[in-house]
Amino acid sequence: MTDIIEIFDTTLRDGEQSPGFSMNVGEKIRLAKQLEKLNVDIIEAGFPISSKGDFESVKEIARKFRKAKIAALARTDIRDIDRAWEALKSAENPIIHIVIATSDLHLKYKLMKSRGEVLDAAVKAVKHAKAYTPFVEFSAEDATRSNVDYLCKVFQAVIDAGATIINIPDTVGYSMPDEFGSLIKNIREGVKNIDKSVISVHCHNDLGLAVANTLAAIKNGARRVECTVNGIGERAGNASLEEIVMALRTRRDFHRCDTNIHTEHIYNTSRLLTHITGIGVQPNKAIVGNNAFAHEAGIHQDGVLKERTTYEIMTPQSIGVFQSTLVLGKHSGRHAFRERLREIGYELSEENINIAFKRFKELADKKKEVFDEDIEAIIIDEILRIPDTYRLVYLNVISGSVTVPVATVQIEIEGEVIQEAGFGSGPIDAVFKTISKIAKTDCKLIRYAVNSITGGTDALGEVTVRLEEGGIQVIGQGADTDIIMASAKAFVNALNRLDYRKKHPIVI
Repeated sequence: MTDIIEIFDTTLRDGEQSPGFSMNVGEKIRLAKQLEKLNVDIIEAGFPISSKGDFESVKEIARKFRKAKIAALARTDIRDIDRAWEALKSAENPIIHIVIATSDLHLKYKLMKSRGEVLDAAVKAVKHAKAYTPFVEFSAEDATRSNVDYLCKVFQAVIDAGATIINIPDTVGYSMPDEFGSLIKNIREGVKNIDKSVISVHCHNDLGLAVANTLAAIKNGARRVECTVNGIGERAGNASLEEIVMALRTRRDFHRCDTNIHTEHIYNTSRLLTHITGIGVQPNKAIVGNNAFAHEAGIHQDGVLKERTTYEIMTPQSIGVFQSTLVLGKHSGRHAFRERLREIGYELSEENINIAFKRFKELADKKKEVFDEDIEAIIIDEILRIPDTYRLVYLNVISGSVTVPVATVQIEIEGEVIQEAGFGSGPIDAVFKTISKIAKTDCKLIRYAVNSITGGTDALGEVTVRLEEGGIQVIGQGADTDIIMASAKAFVNALNRLDYRKKHPIVI
């Protein structure tokens, strides 16, 4: 039997509290829309009393989103609870999330209250919230450094007062997985009325164990987990939503649990968060990092090409990534190189593969990553040595803010110079259309990129174009201090390669 673990996403509350991750109302609504698409069970929208902006965010999210339950944080102060309810009251299923610390360390130095005073405040707060909504969550801040007997006493009291969820946070990421799992087990056995409440956990990542602790809690009976997209949050962050979800999905045989998450939206959700905050994830981040489905080592590439599961325990498509990436570099092997050649349209003989692979290895020792353009240049320079069908003779472009861009071009084709003129939406568009008219081609421009080779206002610019015609794609490159001239050179260079590919069989 597979149990369903509820996902309580706190990206908009705990995640947003971390330095550099603050969001305005519009940004929170955009992310909430994506979280609903991801199918999270609960969205914690904010801490309404903390600011006017947070209040408005919670209010708007509560009003707009009807599928997920909407939660808002409040301390045990009655004013906090009233403010939370004011923001939440239009929600379909509002959750008031009450928090107070229970560790002796926090009681002494932060709250300056006795255990009895904290217990009374917790019960009073839960009863007040219960008058507003049937869904009340109680969190014992710093639970993992609290006295277990006292913790159980508090939980039993707040459940009697009406709490439907009790949350056990590892607030400072202090606990070890076995230790945290045992704590959950002790609470299940030590709180007599625990069957009237859902056990939730909220783990921080100060020692890099947030996900491990969360999974240990699930193994011991937790059925709701609090987490964030990309693992963002205070200090080292929270348990990562995508890592928890995919750990349960990939190892369902071990955990006997799953979630309601639509995993094919995980990657887009991660990307949206990085776009909103401007802070990306490290390349080797599990599940959503750029290298999560990238392979460079030759042994790994060979294995993946023969059977994906040799080095991939989940498919990239399962999280919304189109395909794995074989990164070509100095560690890559012949199998991966041959496969990349096929992908960009070349089937070489073994002799020519040996020639090209030798040049590729020489180039890979100089560059961190070898791109398709580099590989095609190797093929052109070392094997094809394409003769020029087209040669750019003359180019003149007139353009400006009050004139229609027009290009006059002369191209030599097999000894004959042909001249044409043409209009375009811009000077480069005019050049490309005119050259296409002379060459009598209906090729499609797939990619256009400009890079500066040198610095300064007189910089040498390099243009790369990718053209496609009849299912054949080719790369063209050109360089000049005049970017329009560089563009024309690149386009003509690509046309020469396209003409050669159309005239010669693919097997070389």
